Amino acid sequence: MNENREVVLSVKDLVVKFNLRGQVLTAIRGISMDLYKGESLAIVGESGSGKSVFCKNFMGLLDNNGWIDNGTIEYGGMDLAKFKKEKEWIKIRGKRIAMVFQDPMTSLNPLKTVGKQIEEAFTLHNKVSKAEAKNRTLELLADVGIADPERRYKQYPHEFSGGMRQRVVIAIAMACVPEILICDEPTTALDVTIQAQILDLLKKLQEKYSLTIIYITHDLGVVANVADRIAVMYAGDIVEIGTCEEVFYDPKHPYTWALLSSLPQLGVKGEDLYAIKGTPPNLFHEIHGDAFAPRNPNALKVDFVARPPYFEVTPTHKARTWLLDPRSPKVEPPEIIRNIRNIKRGGIDNGERAE
Repeated sequence: MNENREVVLSVKDLVVKFNLRGQVLTAIRGISMDLYKGESLAIVGESGSGKSVFCKNFMGLLDNNGWIDNGTIEYGGMDLAKFKKEKEWIKIRGKRIAMVFQDPMTSLNPLKTVGKQIEEAFTLHNKVSKAEAKNRTLELLADVGIADPERRYKQYPHEFSGGMRQRVVIAIAMACVPEILICDEPTTALDVTIQAQILDLLKKLQEKYSLTIIYITHDLGVVANVADRIAVMYAGDIVEIGTCEEVFYDPKHPYTWALLSSLPQLGVKGEDLYAIKGTPPNLFHEIHGDAFAPRNPNALKVDFVARPPYFEVTPTHKARTWLLDPRSPKVEPPEIIRNIRNIKRGGIDNGERAE
């Protein structure tokens, strides 16, 4: 399926490190991944798994104490991993790859009107008249579902609700119609009804502008209805990647089993919710074997010794687990995972439960 699709961004063997209090932390451990034109890719995993750090490399937004130690990020005939200067990034950031951050209040300047902030993002990359800039801003406000754009244009962020502010942040990111839009936990601070509206808005914008979208989230349920593919991250590595159906209904990595099992929507009334035992590994230390092994009740001896390679499940689905090795003992996924098949796609997002 994916062989015929155009690769818009290709990451190979990416290693990202940080210097913290004199120690070196390896945040991204040799990730390789292709992003296809026009798709929605969800990157999911616990806090600290490296989701945001991974995507910040596509826009040159790593903190000063972080660096790319190895690997390439091929985009538009360029290797973004080699970019060093701000003037190189200005041609990419906002114009070709843009980002929607999770907290709209900290993304917006409280002292500037909403209209001026959207205009700034547009005029930074486009030499246009004031009238053209304003017209484009009003069009963007309408695009993101804000009624009465003329009046809203003159208002300040504090006059907007949380959901409306998130729409403004999306309008700023969309100002130059980027090719890739990265949405970092775009619905975290919003209630469930507004979450659904924002995800629906992003789907509409994707269709209108032929966007390629990356969703970063810790909640698999949020992306059930919007993702074409899901990449599951753990301890700075992608441990499983496949289509939405494959990862939801036929997950292969024990960490994916654990993530799905802990979804509140799959809980049974009167019973404790599943919780993943233990904590993620210390990334200041070198990881031997499968990073998830110490938390995995089904871990094999080899999991503590050798890092598993990717095993192909289908041409679109692969997972980094020794359980897929033909020599491994057969380990069934937990019952809760087998029951997921009883829920239609989107049911997880809509809060339906398995009987």
